[in-house]
Amino acid sequence: MKKTLQTAIIAAFVVLITASFSFAEYVASEAGNFPYFQLGCVIMGGLIITSLKHKYEKIYLSEAISSFALYTVLIALFTSPVIDAIKTLMS
Repeated sequence: MKKTLQTAIIAAFVVLITASFSFAEYVASEAGNFPYFQLGCVIMGGLIITSLKHKYEKIYLSEAISSFALYTVLIALFTSPVIDAIKTLMS
């Protein structure tokens, strides 16, 4: 029961973070320039982390949540609006 509950918590966290990533990128990017590839990477990463948590009981809940949050931040750094902001800061 504990394993299923923790997997459900991870899945809910992945869905919420993915939705917030999608909304932030939709607001930050121009029309027709949505980063679909990065969104796909975030979704696949969430599925992998959720399945690893379900398969291996020794992974703590906080480790899985923090690793997905850091992964999402890393993916967000390589989107077009963030790259444009860094270029603007450098010049």
